[in-house]
Amino acid sequence: MLHLCFLFLFLLQIKGNNGENITMFPAILIFGDSTVDTGNNNYITTAVKANHYPYGKDFPTHIPTGRFSNGRLSVDFLASMVGVKQSVPPFLHPGLSAYELLTGVSFASAGTGYDTLTAAITRVLPMSKQLDYFKSYSERLKKIVGEKEAQRIINHALVSVSAGTNDFIFNFYDIPTRRAEFNIYNYQEYILERLHDFVKELYILGCRTMIITGLPPIGCLPIQITSKFKAQLDRQCVEQQNVEARAYNKKLLELLFRTQMSLKGSRIFYVDIYKPIIDMIRSPETYGFSETVKGCCGTGLLEAGPICTPLTPLCENSSEYLFFDSIHPSEKAYRYVTECIVKQILDKLSICNKANMSLIKEKVF
Repeated sequence: MLHLCFLFLFLLQIKGNNGENITMFPAILIFGDSTVDTGNNNYITTAVKANHYPYGKDFPTHIPTGRFSNGRLSVDFLASMVGVKQSVPPFLHPGLSAYELLTGVSFASAGTGYDTLTAAITRVLPMSKQLDYFKSYSERLKKIVGEKEAQRIINHALVSVSAGTNDFIFNFYDIPTRRAEFNIYNYQEYILERLHDFVKELYILGCRTMIITGLPPIGCLPIQITSKFKAQLDRQCVEQQNVEARAYNKKLLELLFRTQMSLKGSRIFYVDIYKPIIDMIRSPETYGFSETVKGCCGTGLLEAGPICTPLTPLCENSSEYLFFDSIHPSEKAYRYVTECIVKQILDKLSICNKANMSLIKEKVF
């Protein structure tokens, strides 16, 4: 569940004649798992929810929203920078306005993955269902702005896809549902094939600019450390899982390059989240953390989702913890990784959107 999606800062702005901010991307479309699910799982029957305290305890309203953190996610930080409002999907919340449909829409579902078995285990929205809901969104958009304008919005939207970690945790490392069929490297290829199919389907549906996140250091998630090292005093990252995460990321980078070459007019970017997270783990004092191998919630060894509850004890200062629960980062960690990702691909994304700028100017000037 530790894929971070960093996107709203890439809504680069220009000024119209009236001084109004105009974004270079007419919409943000978000697909993936818990780190970009701002509350969608609240509307479905699953135990994978964060709509209860202590989640959201440091959110501006201090109210649990369904975000798997003590406060804001990366998408929240980035949205505030450009004044973009993010909404839950219109099919789950039919009262959304046309403005919300034209800005940021998240189709993400905590606990999901590219492997269909992952969502079946957690009873959440599979990636294929997120695509179905995107199709519904597209149809509704056509009714609001017309078919031609709807197609333009989708063609020039920024699309973020963030998933994969749950597949390895639920189907290979902790619950060996796929281990009888695959070794780790063959399973990586299987997941990458599913990812490729998902990206290709988005392209067919009109999406052109996409950012795809790699895996984090899975072996450093507190829950993975607990599964390997039973003694609380002997907690360290599971290095083999990290080695395998790095191997997957290298394959993903190569796959995305080939995929972009094969899909005419596409702009597909790999987002490295492994390095900023491992940097915080290796040099916690640099970033103001005192704890990186346990979560703030409860013992920090296992608690997450339905077992991180209002009755669960909490650490005194969540800003000193890299992880809020045994899987998900704290708000402070989200903020730092966001800054790193911005530095990583902002220039590339700026260059590739010069075409978008000319189209926007036609409408503004």
